[in-house]
Amino acid sequence: MFDKNNFEAPLDIFISNALYHPKKGYYMKNIPFGKSGDYITAPNISKIFSEMIFLWIISYWEKFFKNKKINIIELGAGNGEMMHQIITSSKNFGNFHNNCHFKIYEKSEKLIKVQKKRLIGHKIKWLKNLENLENKPTIFLGNEFLDALPIKQFFKYNNKWFEKFVKKEGGIYSFSKKNCDIKRIEKKLNFKISKNQKFLEISFDAINIIKKLNNIITSKGGCLLFIDYAYSKNQMIDTLQAIKNHKKISPLEDVGSADISYLINIPFLKKISKIINLKLDHNTQREFLLKMGILKRAEILSANKSFLEKANIFYRVERLINKKQMGELFKVMCFYKKNKRLKLGFK
Repeated sequence: MFDKNNFEAPLDIFISNALYHPKKGYYMKNIPFGKSGDYITAPNISKIFSEMIFLWIISYWEKFFKNKKINIIELGAGNGEMMHQIITSSKNFGNFHNNCHFKIYEKSEKLIKVQKKRLIGHKIKWLKNLENLENKPTIFLGNEFLDALPIKQFFKYNNKWFEKFVKKEGGIYSFSKKNCDIKRIEKKLNFKISKNQKFLEISFDAINIIKKLNNIITSKGGCLLFIDYAYSKNQMIDTLQAIKNHKKISPLEDVGSADISYLINIPFLKKISKIINLKLDHNTQREFLLKMGILKRAEILSANKSFLEKANIFYRVERLINKKQMGELFKVMCFYKKNKRLKLGFK
């Protein structure tokens, strides 16, 4: 794609190349996080975020797998900050820590180097695939993981369905469309598309990985905990976006040098989950963190601090829970098997 002046490809193929091309893909050549990057993630705003995730993990282990060995696997661990805080917190709970096998599943060699630097002193293993895991329960974690997977878009026009493509002519990118057979899409999804839907945004990569993780927790036990941009409307909308230098740009601009993502549609995920016998709980990041006790933790950390230090702690927490910032936009989603539900943090 990068080497051709002219081509036309489905949207998901374009995104896959833009993000994961071995040499020119965004995640393969960039360090996207922090002030000098293109965006900042919750674990890098405040360590309390990761502490709340840890609290949920250890509570899940206590309820269902106490005194048993367990895998904690983060999918796409960014700069390693969340895993660092989770392992650091776990060291205060010897029995839990000694039963944990911490792992990271990561595609980007560049990010693996960053993660290894952040996680010096921690016992951790990096995975290239999710095959042949040990026969033990596994909690999979993903913070802004699903939104980084390529998507397809389909839309209805004059009672006909089309698939969105990306065309490159003379080095210039533009969107195009091609006829598609909606029945073929329905067969792939294993359910019928509502007649009220006029637009579809689907990540078959996300569906496939959720199915793979479901197979693992079905045979070994465990759950999936994802934190991501998401919305709860039944009617799907176009959420495709690109971010560069903390600002939104067109997904067709600065290809390979900007992050491309989308918002997860929760009703759609619920349909997929039901088909494979997975349950799905979800809550806003705000409500999840409040239920987990983030304000109490902030009070404890700010005790005996100077006014400025205390203000900084609560300013960072506010970014995480404010409805107009990350509090409502981000959702916490837990996929679990029957009789393995932990209500903590959820409604």
